Amino acid sequence: MTEMMGKGPLALAGLLVLSAALGAGGVLAVQGLTAHTPDEAKIRGIVRDYVLENPEILPQAMERLKSRETGKVVGGNRAAIFKPYAGAWEGNPNGDVTVSVWMDYACTYCRASLPMIAQLVAEDPRVRIVYRELPILSQVSRTAARWGLAAAEQGKFKPFHIALYSGPALSDAAIAAAAAKAGLDQARARASIDAQRVDAEMASNLDLAGKLGMTGTPSWVIGDQVISGMVPYDALKAAVAAARSKK
Repeated sequence: MTEMMGKGPLALAGLLVLSAALGAGGVLAVQGLTAHTPDEAKIRGIVRDYVLENPEILPQAMERLKSRETGKVVGGNRAAIFKPYAGAWEGNPNGDVTVSVWMDYACTYCRASLPMIAQLVAEDPRVRIVYRELPILSQVSRTAARWGLAAAEQGKFKPFHIALYSGPALSDAAIAAAAAKAGLDQARARASIDAQRVDAEMASNLDLAGKLGMTGTPSWVIGDQVISGMVPYDALKAAVAAARSKK
């Protein structure tokens, strides 16, 4: 492959596509062809003909490359993804698979995902759920996220989380009602929501969401897999099983 890098960007791009789509076997096959075809025009012809005859490899290659790059980001940021902020988690504290779910309190799909999360926790005693705040929909979302982190610091994240999602449409009044229902120490919470540690958590989540290619809420990180959007329960279970099989 190193030898080919001097033979033109088109040939190299073609080889990268084939390598991504076909895996190690494809690399060896292409190298075998190019070893006997030193002429760049012939190499381009081989790549062009193969792609034209097998156009389905292009989306496959892009998906594989995207997955590979995402896996690198996950691998380099595991603590920021899977380590909960204070008490923003549920399930088995020593679970063998952690589902990191990124949510916005103004998101109706996040609200609709709560029964699936509860079902997963109830049915799988080895799973842990870590909640990450990803307030991208509105200013009031950002306020709610700060209160969620303050609730986590008081060990009352889940009561606040459930109260806010089960209440009326997100507003400052709804946040206040959820905080009261969850029994938060209001003075302590108000001090927390403006703290630098909360600023840092919010900034980290927003930055990582971009690096992970998240396109909305809810988003999920399970193993090295990133899933954006609400998913069927079976898909959630399958992702957990896939992550578990790699351990």
